[in-house]
Amino acid sequence: MEIMDNLLNAYLTSTCDDEPPLLKAINRETYLKETQPHMLSGHFQGRFLSLISHLLAPKRILEIGTFTGYASLCLAEGLVSDGILHTIDINEELAERVQGYFDASPYGAKIRYHIGEALQIIPTLEETFDLVFIDADKKNNLNYFELVLDKVRTGGLIMIDNVLWKGKITDASPDKQTEQIIELNKTIAQDKRVQKLILPIRDGIFLIRKL
Repeated sequence: MEIMDNLLNAYLTSTCDDEPPLLKAINRETYLKETQPHMLSGHFQGRFLSLISHLLAPKRILEIGTFTGYASLCLAEGLVSDGILHTIDINEELAERVQGYFDASPYGAKIRYHIGEALQIIPTLEETFDLVFIDADKKNNLNYFELVLDKVRTGGLIMIDNVLWKGKITDASPDKQTEQIIELNKTIAQDKRVQKLILPIRDGIFLIRKL
């Protein structure tokens, strides 16, 4: 089941800001070259990420799950002049192309691109983050959340992608991966350390504010 049909997606896209040329090129190349291009945030969600970043005007951003760098560049748009975005991905094969995208953008000098296991890299980042975007391997979402919460400032935001899982979170007999998403959502919903709600944007984004 798709949360949004194609007509509604097209309408939403038509009512938000234009997709910048570099992001449009990344979008196109991702669909041409990658076997799972749906992992890319895309135009509408990308403009949402950019808007959230502009509202926060963050000095430090952490992204877990770079893929082809589309969301990274959207988030970087709101960084203050001396801001830094750390982004982590395990896929070495994409590194050269993604770094090329970053270098071609106005934000290349502000992006620190880490290749490796996020669970190992996150503890080495001696930063306090204003904004965290989690969009990596879903089985570790709860581990990532717990690992980054202490690194987020009071009032800072954590966003977790794909928490509606194409609507499968309402299945009567969910598969194992869906069960992991359900458990994540239930755990965060009960967490008194944060203010939270799920936004039905694309595949669902958990918007979480640290108290």
